[in-house]
Amino acid sequence: QVQLVESGGDSVQAGGSLRLSCAASGFVMSNYFMSWVRQAPGKGIEWVSGINQNGEPTFYSDSADGRFTISRDNTGKILYLDMNKLKPEDTAVYLCARYKWSGATLTTRPVFRESDYAYWGQGTQVTVSA
Repeated sequence: QVQLVESGGDSVQAGGSLRLSCAASGFVMSNYFMSWVRQAPGKGIEWVSGINQNGEPTFYSDSADGRFTISRDNTGKILYLDMNKLKPEDTAVYLCARYKWSGATLTTRPVFRESDYAYWGQGTQVTVSA
């Protein structure tokens, strides 16, 4: 079955960096657009970044643009999120998600809809202290 397992979350100080990973199994990862989303305490899901099947183009939320980098290893079936210059407001559970439609290629930053994603991981906690 499809599984998405995130790792790499940690507690860091503001200005620090982290690399999150999402190990995918049970499907052909190279066929799908993938995203990172996050959920802060008491808030809804916020889309962070997305990446097309072959790695380009990539898309970022305004809050992530210039600080975060999404990438993927389709051979190893791993999705990454490199986060730099972390801020306390980045504190959240970070989840990876698989787009619903195989072969779909996005050309513009998507309007996030939870219903566009078929599978989600359990998440990894990122805590950024001031």
